[in-house]
Amino acid sequence: MMNWLRSSKTAAVFLTLLRLYVGWKFLTAGWGKLSGGEPFDASGFMKGAIAKTAGERPAVQQWYGDFLQGLALPNVDVFNFLVPWGEFLVGIGLITGTLTTFAAFVGIFLNFNFLFAGAISSNPNLILMQFFLLAAGMNAGRFGGDYWVVPWLRKRTQALFRSKKPLIKSPAA
Repeated sequence: MMNWLRSSKTAAVFLTLLRLYVGWKFLTAGWGKLSGGEPFDASGFMKGAIAKTAGERPAVQQWYGDFLQGLALPNVDVFNFLVPWGEFLVGIGLITGTLTTFAAFVGIFLNFNFLFAGAISSNPNLILMQFFLLAAGMNAGRFGGDYWVVPWLRKRTQALFRSKKPLIKSPAA
């Protein structure tokens, strides 16, 4: 199964359709937050998730509520930037098939954070689909920008590591 997923052209066609669907979901979610009439504000969502840590059967685990309360909420402006742009760029990456594996990984990270905050919605379905994209590796972007971008990046990074020049120049003594 894994070999088929990573090398079959038939799998690549299936993965392209999956990639386009998941990418569209992310693109539209991000664009909705970026182009809405009012600026996106995650503070209400975060406060709601923090409130879900209380009670006999909390929907949000205490550790995640503590993270939201102690780090995310005080820095909500950073998250107000990262969430919509992250969703939008994941969508672009998946739709164009460029840096597909990285885009799927970031998408999974976003979806898990929404789940941890108590938002079920389509997050489990998207996570499952993105795991297929992640497991497929290069084959998920075979019919997309990865066909050109990944070999180019490999060539550049290999040349960088073969170079005798230091990556960081030390200050003159």
